[in-house]
Amino acid sequence: MLRSLGLIGCGKMAYALMKGIGGAEFLGFDSLLVNDIDPERGVLFQEEFNAVPTEAAEVLQSSRVIILAVKPQQVRMVLDANRALWTTEHLLISLAAGIKTGSYENEIGLHLPVVRVMPNTPCLVGQGVSAISPGRYATDKNLQLVAKMFEQLGTCVMVEEKHMDAITAISGSGPAYVFLVVESLMNAALQVGLDLKLARQLVVNTVKGSMEMMEQSGEHPAILREQVCSPGGTTIAGIRQLEENGLRRAFFQAVEKAYERSIELGKD
Repeated sequence: MLRSLGLIGCGKMAYALMKGIGGAEFLGFDSLLVNDIDPERGVLFQEEFNAVPTEAAEVLQSSRVIILAVKPQQVRMVLDANRALWTTEHLLISLAAGIKTGSYENEIGLHLPVVRVMPNTPCLVGQGVSAISPGRYATDKNLQLVAKMFEQLGTCVMVEEKHMDAITAISGSGPAYVFLVVESLMNAALQVGLDLKLARQLVVNTVKGSMEMMEQSGEHPAILREQVCSPGGTTIAGIRQLEENGLRRAFFQAVEKAYERSIELGKD
């Protein structure tokens, strides 16, 4: 049995995964074989995770578990270049947004075990959310291995694949929405006379505290929001302005567009 873990694509999410699990040895593999179009990324993984940079063909020939962490637009190129090397003994773990497990099965033309994962960037600090969905030929053992990987990076949930495009739009894209809200609050703080350092400290810790409060209390966010709003006070005046400027509508539309784009990526 081949005991190397294979990784094609050495971007930020692949880096977060390897950092989180502490290398291939954590999962019982003897070595980590990696491939990336940028040789410098391979060198980075060699230095930090004792990986062996090599050609994609060698990764497939020497590994049975393959993590495909390339951009969605690169998936077909990777599959086309190495189509004859895939076997039913492989497990393909896909991190590519929008690409369905059935697309891999049909493209390769085998009863290939595929597990689709949608992680997000807070995985880089061990606070991520990863959704996992099995293909038709993935076994419970396959799912246990994938869950073991991504549980090291934060929260891991098992879902039906029909929900993956929506999850991509929420937790996959969600950190960017949060960062934009934080950025906007920081800019607003500058507008009312606070310096940047103080604005960042206030906003970041306000968001952190609010999330912790919501998690610990278990209350619906609407109830917690109402608790901050005193009659005729400053907070309700600000909330009214946000509502009048369409904040809620903007989030609905943003999620809908991200959801539609995830579906489009699966068709390209």
